[in-house]
Amino acid sequence: MPDAERIVANSVLPARREALRLRTSDGLSLVAELALPVDVPPAATIICVHPLPTHGGMMDSHVLRKMAWRLPALADVACLRFNTRGTTSAAGTSEGAFDEARGEGLDLLAAIGEVGARGLPDPWLVGWSFGTDVILRHGNVDPVAGAILLSPPLRFSTDSDLEAWAASGRPLTCLVPELDDYLRPEAARERFAVIPQAEIVGIDGAKHLWVGEASVSTVLGEIIARVVPQRAPLPATWSGEMTRWSDL
Repeated sequence: MPDAERIVANSVLPARREALRLRTSDGLSLVAELALPVDVPPAATIICVHPLPTHGGMMDSHVLRKMAWRLPALADVACLRFNTRGTTSAAGTSEGAFDEARGEGLDLLAAIGEVGARGLPDPWLVGWSFGTDVILRHGNVDPVAGAILLSPPLRFSTDSDLEAWAASGRPLTCLVPELDDYLRPEAARERFAVIPQAEIVGIDGAKHLWVGEASVSTVLGEIIARVVPQRAPLPATWSGEMTRWSDL
């Protein structure tokens, strides 16, 4: 077995990666990718919802991309990423147009439906910024096991969306940067107080965009501690095959 090598920002660990298209109930085709563990059944599934596409958010936004690069190998977790309507990444452009977290709900439901059709287990939703609003508005449905929100701005979500999450009892964790541009930990605790099961985790020194390997490692560790706690903590090294993004 090769010597363990430190996992760094551009490390890509082994996974079975499949480019696919999601079909929404209103007839749109969305660009997507599913990353699965190489040789074991997934222990859980993460559906990623990206930041605001009008400001550069997409399925390849760095935290979500690194989830797909690492978590199938490190935690046996399946990761489904997709471009919401009208969003472009290197993999292509999803049909449709940006709809301020309204039509994007149909995009999320298409992703949840894909996970169900494939029989993938325990789907958790992970949203970042705009993606958190899509989840709060439209992701409170079966068979979703819970949701983790990164940098929630609460820009498009309403009080009734929060009240519905409270009534469901579905687990909700908010990872809130200490230095967020929109909603900081103290304010987040006040806004999410209506949801008794909401867990607000302030991340010292972090900012809205989670720049830097330390921030990314913290986010991925917090996610795995909730989605598959038996796989936590995540290792910082890998002794198997590992490529670099620049080499792909």
